[in-house]
Amino acid sequence: MTKKKIGILGASGYTGSDAVRLLARHPNAEITALTANTHAGKTMSEVFPHFFMLDLPRLVEWEKVDWTRLDAVFCGLPHGTTQEIIAAVLKANPAIKILDMSADFRLRDKDSYAQWYGHEHRALELQDEAVYGLTELYREKITAARLVACPGCYPTAVLLALVPLAKAKLIDVDDIIIDAKSGVTGAGRGLKQNTLFSEAGEGLSPYSIGSHRHSAEIEQEIGAAAGSAVTVNFTPHLIPMARGEFCTSYVKLNGATPDDLRAELEKAYANEPFVHVTKKGVLPQTQNVRGSNYVQIGVVADRIKNRAIVLSTLDNLVKGSAGQAIQNMNLMFGLPETTGLEQIALFP
Repeated sequence: MTKKKIGILGASGYTGSDAVRLLARHPNAEITALTANTHAGKTMSEVFPHFFMLDLPRLVEWEKVDWTRLDAVFCGLPHGTTQEIIAAVLKANPAIKILDMSADFRLRDKDSYAQWYGHEHRALELQDEAVYGLTELYREKITAARLVACPGCYPTAVLLALVPLAKAKLIDVDDIIIDAKSGVTGAGRGLKQNTLFSEAGEGLSPYSIGSHRHSAEIEQEIGAAAGSAVTVNFTPHLIPMARGEFCTSYVKLNGATPDDLRAELEKAYANEPFVHVTKKGVLPQTQNVRGSNYVQIGVVADRIKNRAIVLSTLDNLVKGSAGQAIQNMNLMFGLPETTGLEQIALFP
């Protein structure tokens, strides 16, 4: 197959740079355009010195890219700025494939988007077209899509753990508590006081309590699986490590046992290349998936009667963002979905 010509919007951010890292060794991809308006004119290795060995195009403003020459574009821009840019890209090249790693097309309901993101959606004609890009749940739709809205990192970890259980009605979807923790790359590369080393390096802090925007994605997809509206208790925390994510979900059982939950997850993911359900007594750990596109899920019986604890972990920049986007790109181009993504976790 001829290599697909790839562009990356927002290549100077963490998700954009991880897309570069993974695509640089993808056998069917050629990175031909990189944008970063604040770093325009620089080489990628000036912004990320660990790319010193790669021959990459210089960073440019997005307006200067000839989109008609590209087959696919990955978007790592912040929410709110993505909608109009993607609309412009698709107007220039209607055949291009879009892998959006921002939040701008994840929510199907326009009113829900306005509620959670503070403004009306600016590309409603595309919102209806976008496919939610959780690969294991929407593989067939992704394969046929032009615009894929890749999920947030927290929703990916939570939904892979809970959607099969909600669909099988093994848990009470009206009683879900999610305790989530993410490395500081989840906050982006911009300068923020709470992610300075001296502020985050030796502490653990909650944020966006009861109001984190990923709650909307989680509720949207668990609700779709359960066939009813759902509200979850979701609290994220910033943990002092660069990458990685761990979600602990506390659930009430619907006449099932923790072993039933594990069996359902094993059945759901028996043929999935990147989702691993641990054996009874084996606990997922962030270091088992760091730098990889893999997800680990485990189930433990709660000491409280009729409850269980479901554990899930992934790398927030890989399966939680760029890796999942590449997995979706593979599907969209008819490639084996594992292509370029079989890296073993970095340990220690």
